[in-house]
Amino acid sequence: MGEINPAFIQDPEHRPKLSIIEADGIPLIDLSPINSADNSSDPKALDKLVREIGNACKDWGFFQVINHGVQLDTLGKTEAAARKFFDLPSEEKRRIWRDEKSVLGYYDTEHTKNVRDWKEVFDFTVEEPMLMPVSADPADNEEIEWTNQWPEQLPELRVLCDEYAREVEKLALKLLGLIALSLGLPENRFNSYFKDQTSFIRLNHYPPCPSPQLALGVGRHKDSGALTVLSQDDVGGLEVKRKADGEWIPVKPTSNAYIINVGDILQVWSNDRYESVEHRAVVNTEKERFSIPFFVNPAHYTVVMPMEELTDEQNPAKYKPYNWGKFLSHRKLTNFKKHSAENIQVSHFRVEE
Repeated sequence: MGEINPAFIQDPEHRPKLSIIEADGIPLIDLSPINSADNSSDPKALDKLVREIGNACKDWGFFQVINHGVQLDTLGKTEAAARKFFDLPSEEKRRIWRDEKSVLGYYDTEHTKNVRDWKEVFDFTVEEPMLMPVSADPADNEEIEWTNQWPEQLPELRVLCDEYAREVEKLALKLLGLIALSLGLPENRFNSYFKDQTSFIRLNHYPPCPSPQLALGVGRHKDSGALTVLSQDDVGGLEVKRKADGEWIPVKPTSNAYIINVGDILQVWSNDRYESVEHRAVVNTEKERFSIPFFVNPAHYTVVMPMEELTDEQNPAKYKPYNWGKFLSHRKLTNFKKHSAENIQVSHFRVEE
């Protein structure tokens, strides 16, 4: 990416502080109670786990999980393949370039809050083909199939990524079940929304940056989907905005752990009991960093609104319903050009009190 140019420079108030804040990190939760070899869960252990997850969602919007059931060999092979992909010559990666027509594949000019991110990415869907609306126009009912692009020079990438997606999908559904229980809902309450899921996985590469005090790997943002399941390497760089005081707290890498965060959809479903929290990724001058987020998203035709079980006269719905596919289509289009207005946000659907 060469020397830093003005497109990468954050406004002064959003530049990272290079001094590390010493603080208790996001909660670390052991999922052993739901991953026992004999499939017999101790009810008390399960209740404790549900409470831990509920408290983490409420207090932080983030937590880490260990003993999660994903095969570490599968994760390791996928990480190695991702490194091989990003090591390919630029012209090879650009053969599977992402654009407004082919929205999946390789990209290195993504913007967050209208500032360019110091990263390169490769996106692929979990379900292929993935059904989406043709446009963000509410009156347009036509659908389109989104298909993945894969590098010819690295045929194993497709096989490994597909295997990895199936593993992490199982974990994501278990977590959604635990979150449902923590809200007092049936464990399978969210499952039907993911029948024709629009989930996708991203391979991230953050090269060393000559001016890490000016740029960010990913600028501050909230995830618009339901849940994110993130694997990061031992370099670290993820920072979470602490709800208590607005400080940016680094998430220290924990060996063999996944980082989980609440997305905007869960915030709406829970009617603000759980909040989607801002986060960002910092970079450094010496080390490259790799991460793999799995963005857990419902079917495009899902109408997102607060769960009726969680609303009543005393606690009315705080959001107007919105169509997830139209929302995502709008968000995807804004990846490819700078915009004068703020990108569509879930806050735009908030009911005025």
